[in-house]
Amino acid sequence: MSRRYIVSLLMLAVLLVVTAALNIVLGTVDIPIDEVLTVMCGGEPQRATWKIIILESRLPMVATASLAGAALAVAGLLLQTTFNNPLAGPSILGVSTGASLGVAIIMLSIGTGLGSMFGITASGYASILAGAFIGAAIILGILLFFSALVKSNTMLLIIGILVSYLTSSAISILNFFATQEGVHSYVIWGLGSFSGVSASQLPAFAIPIATALIAAMLMAKPLNALLLGSRYAESLGVNVKVTRNALLAITGVLTAAVTAFCGPIGFLGLVVPHMARLLLNTTNHHRLLPITALCGAVVALLCSLICVLPDSGTLPINAITPVIGVPVILYVILNRRKIPYFN
Repeated sequence: MSRRYIVSLLMLAVLLVVTAALNIVLGTVDIPIDEVLTVMCGGEPQRATWKIIILESRLPMVATASLAGAALAVAGLLLQTTFNNPLAGPSILGVSTGASLGVAIIMLSIGTGLGSMFGITASGYASILAGAFIGAAIILGILLFFSALVKSNTMLLIIGILVSYLTSSAISILNFFATQEGVHSYVIWGLGSFSGVSASQLPAFAIPIATALIAAMLMAKPLNALLLGSRYAESLGVNVKVTRNALLAITGVLTAAVTAFCGPIGFLGLVVPHMARLLLNTTNHHRLLPITALCGAVVALLCSLICVLPDSGTLPINAITPVIGVPVILYVILNRRKIPYFN
């Protein structure tokens, strides 16, 4: 292992612990640090509500943000490698919008809204997650179809944006014909939040994401082969078609799980892989994948921390991600030749 990789790994691990601790200590309700430590050590605080806030709200939120950030970051990395496009990402290519359409059909047409999800019913979990996955899978299938016809990365990006607009149009039509309650629930969900997953819901959120992340880590070798081109990858014994389908399936699970439970979170999947590349200065996915996952978790926790307004509430997560994402994307556009792989 290179020294740069080890230093980056340790630095991100420390940042992950620090940002997670700050998210537990800081919040809309002011809880003394000593009381937080008391609860974390298994003791009883002065106020019973503090224990409920920490264990039932802040800890699940930290776990949700970490998993969601890692999932979206890895999904973005897989899409950028699969489509050989530095501006590919779940939100830019319309994958998140497709998942949102699947959720919209469930919530606005069928009637299994957020009430079922927050009511911790198995049908609510399954239907919303299935809707998000099917929506994401359809968009990924469309993108894969056009990637075989269009060789230009710019044109593929434009097609992804157009598909995203069409999907958004379908969502708008569903909102027009939906009930007032359904529209309100969908709008609140669409703002994006890491605080909507309770402790009892966390396993249903974590299991598909953890499984997909492990599967992504196991795809490091074929991902490295794809960087060299399809023909060279095939000469190394990689079945390019099967590999791409597997990568898109993994991406679909990661994006669908996060979108179903947290809403359509923008920019993380697009920005974080570039941060990881700049940090490591490498294209080796054996190192890039874990660093991207860690970096995604840290950035998500940082965004969650910035969203907290003491005594005022919490800002939507999508109000913060562009503030971090736009400067990075501008840097990528202006300095493409300095970024490994996208020369």
